Amino acid sequence: QVQLVESGGGLVQAGGSLRLSCAASGGTLSMYTMGWFRQAPGKEREFVATISRGGEGTSYADSVKGRFTISRDNAKSTVYLQMNSMKPEDTAVYYCAARFSALRSGTYRRPNDYGYWGQGTQVTVSS
Repeated sequence: QVQLVESGGGLVQAGGSLRLSCAASGGTLSMYTMGWFRQAPGKEREFVATISRGGEGTSYADSVKGRFTISRDNAKSTVYLQMNSMKPEDTAVYYCAARFSALRSGTYRRPNDYGYWGQGTQVTVSS
């Protein structure tokens, strides 16, 4: 089964950028649909972005559309989340998630759609 480790979180000023990485091991990343979720204190975990197995399909939460970009490099077993024009409301712990998927083009937006999760990385955006 796949293990996921996020990195790249930190403190950034509003309007700045960060790139998160999710390194996968123990499985063939090209067999997994990948997603990014986030959870702010006192709030439920929410969907941020998802990318299909081959990268052909992506989907974003309305709150990040046009600012965040999800991508993947299956050869490097890594998924990325490029975050630009960041806002204080983007502050949260960001989690990488994987779903073993028979559908190459499928994308999924619900936390319960994913069976594997990383430990999370903190992102803080100051105003």
